[in-house]
Amino acid sequence: MKKNLLLLMTIGLALVACSTKTDTPTYPFYLGTYTEKESEGIYKGILNSDGTFDSIQLAAKTTNPSYLCFANQQQLLIAVNEVSIDGTGTVESYRIEADGLKKVSSSKSGGAHPCHVTANSHGDVLMANYSGGNIGYVQADAEGNLSPLLSLAQHYGKGGSERQTRPHAHSTWFIDEQQAVAVDLGIDQLIFYRLNGSELQKSDSLKLANGAGPRHLAMHPGKELMYVVNELNSTVTVVAKTVDGWQVRSTVSTLPAGYSGESYCADIHVTNDGRFVYASNRGHNSLAIFEVMGEQLELAGHEDVRGDWPRNFALTADDKFVVVANQRSDNLVAFQRNRQSGLLTHVSDISADTPVCVLFE
Repeated sequence: MKKNLLLLMTIGLALVACSTKTDTPTYPFYLGTYTEKESEGIYKGILNSDGTFDSIQLAAKTTNPSYLCFANQQQLLIAVNEVSIDGTGTVESYRIEADGLKKVSSSKSGGAHPCHVTANSHGDVLMANYSGGNIGYVQADAEGNLSPLLSLAQHYGKGGSERQTRPHAHSTWFIDEQQAVAVDLGIDQLIFYRLNGSELQKSDSLKLANGAGPRHLAMHPGKELMYVVNELNSTVTVVAKTVDGWQVRSTVSTLPAGYSGESYCADIHVTNDGRFVYASNRGHNSLAIFEVMGEQLELAGHEDVRGDWPRNFALTADDKFVVVANQRSDNLVAFQRNRQSGLLTHVSDISADTPVCVLFE
């Protein structure tokens, strides 16, 4: 009897141990890079439950996969190749498999140097072509095949600085399944589009401050506010949805008072609970941390990114960690979030060659 009891206790402890190990969350992610140096393409890594990194492994060889997104219920990875071949870049699709990524197809992006890509749940894929100053539209079918270019929306105009002599579409984002917004650094505008069949049709536009250089945006979970990060003047602009369309509500600096060095914003994200916004400063090499106060943002602090040129960063799905991709110092840095204050604590870092996009599963 004692032997049977001891055996049952041993099995029970083993089951608890296995269950504990299985239930410990990890955070798989994909990493987009520039391939001018040592990088060979798209990598896959794992952030452990304690915020430390596991090793990063090559998942697919390709050229300059500078931005990534998921499509088809995360069964498909989409990457833009930030190149210019006969005046156009490319977009690629990869099937996500247990042992890595399997390339399915590629298509032209419609303009030179695509630097951003997004997809909705129907397989509609939009690419922002920086040098082309336009937005390309393709579709991904159920097997992951990309269509030829279906529509191309060209931007026009210029801004007031030396980097704004022509349009530079820097990102594009779905507002819902049919509506999207493009962020154009070259003309200081948000341009709104609607999908109509296979056509991408302009529906509205919003002018931001002269010389702001809008780059990326983050949508508040309530879908009534957008936070636009402006590269050239290091600010975040709050844009609100009104009965008359989207309108500017407020703008705040991402830099500390008195800072006079060179710095350019890059990326921006909002937490799932809508309480905090983070924006990256390249030059000052920090994340600016803001608390959401209605239609205003209040600066809560800055966190050193422990590297150079934080081009991109991402929050884990549970908002517990932030991982920063420092392009020039070739490293990824993980921080743990304080959910009450929004402030960050450094946890770990790992080497990665020219990292420019972090995409968590």
